[in-house]
Amino acid sequence: MEGPGPVNTQPDLLYSEEEEALRAAVRDLLTDHCDAPGVIARTESGQPHDLALWKALADGMGLAGLLVPEDKGGQGATHREAAVVLEELGRAVAPVPYLTSAVVATEALLAGDADDLLAELASGRRIGVLAVALNVAPGGAHKVVRQENGSLYGELTGIADAAAADVLLVPADDGGLYAVEADAVTVTPQVSLDLTRPLATVTLDGAPARRTGDAEPAVRRALRAGAGLLASEQLGLAEWALTETVRYLKERKQFNRPVGGFQALKHRLARLWLEVVNLRAAARAAADALATGEDTDVMVAVAQAYAAPVAVHAAEEALQLHGGIGMTWEHPVHLYLKRAKADALVHGTAGAHREALAELVDLQAP
Repeated sequence: MEGPGPVNTQPDLLYSEEEEALRAAVRDLLTDHCDAPGVIARTESGQPHDLALWKALADGMGLAGLLVPEDKGGQGATHREAAVVLEELGRAVAPVPYLTSAVVATEALLAGDADDLLAELASGRRIGVLAVALNVAPGGAHKVVRQENGSLYGELTGIADAAAADVLLVPADDGGLYAVEADAVTVTPQVSLDLTRPLATVTLDGAPARRTGDAEPAVRRALRAGAGLLASEQLGLAEWALTETVRYLKERKQFNRPVGGFQALKHRLARLWLEVVNLRAAARAAADALATGEDTDVMVAVAQAYAAPVAVHAAEEALQLHGGIGMTWEHPVHLYLKRAKADALVHGTAGAHREALAELVDLQAP
């Protein structure tokens, strides 16, 4: 009697029917409620966060709780579904705190024991932000504040979406991670390249705090998930840039023929298409690794080592190949270039992730 055949251990990176249905629902919502002129207007208003859109995503569709188990008040989905949502948010450069609240802050709470606060974030009733600078890589050094008799003292800079937060998760010098109400701190806006994901300085002067768990494992887990799923946001951004550029070059005519017919431009677009396809594979692999817990550190490092250069290249090509119209404030391509440039520093640079990857696979520098 023959034994069982070889087991296929390769991950299935194709999108499932459920994931495609989720994508369609999110894209429809964003088409109706997140148009480019509206996003541009918000960046000029000083209040870039679209809290009505956030409510529709979080409360109406239940997307804020995708990573939270059902017994803790969430949807009990996986990082693969969250990645699909982030792809669509990236395509729209949506000014909502999904990455910061539904992924990073949520993962930090999943490492602790504050189930009541976790349920509030999962329902979308409250927005949470991990008070670690946006540029810190998984496992990287980050600033902490002083804890004294249950109150926190100190200043933290580069905190993304702090202006929209209801609660901040703050690492302290005693090794704990503390939940602090946003109205107990001072949030001062910082100059940000990407106006759709604003940064701020958070000042704590005796802010009452509640310990939610140990900071080190919570921050590491949160930043790893943030870095891995950021690649899906960068994928959505790059896909928009490629798709819109191809569409524009088919319509734009020069010398009485479509600009897209010129061979030099075809070569540039073909190269970009290959980069985007490879980015999709890397982003999907990172999301699947986060969902299954297999080779997670390696897959996240691979995705982030590759994602930022591709997203930036896609946005730069979109700007250049749109010609003069791409240089105008009214055209949305500048939103994508700024997001791509800013994302290149989020949760570690591509170079930092390449160094981490080399160490993970025992590849020593010459």
